[in-house]
Amino acid sequence: MKRNVKQLFRFFRTKPVPVNTNEILALERTKLANERTLLAYIRASLYLLLGGLALLQLNDFQNIHWLGYVALVVCVLFLAVGIFRFILLNRRLYKWNRILFSDTISESVEPETDTPQKGKPPKPD
Repeated sequence: MKRNVKQLFRFFRTKPVPVNTNEILALERTKLANERTLLAYIRASLYLLLGGLALLQLNDFQNIHWLGYVALVVCVLFLAVGIFRFILLNRRLYKWNRILFSDTISESVEPETDTPQKGKPPKPD
């Protein structure tokens, strides 16, 4: 049965699907979500920057200039938190990815047969 399956995969010229495919795909989805989250942090930061600059440009409302400065400070904090979270999760995903791919490689290695190879003496029983 295994031989027929191997011949079938050789015919299609594809590799067999690893056992932990669901976990690998889940990591890829998490990477994409992490990138979307970083972009959302950047977008919010830019909105705060624009809002803060607009409040500072209003000459008729001098008493709310402090709100513009607060928006600028929060803008920088948003950007810093977004980048920090992106880097932190990226490092975790890298570690998990290495673990999953090392499991995939160890599962795909076929066990040794009992037939002796050239140049090696047979194993004693």
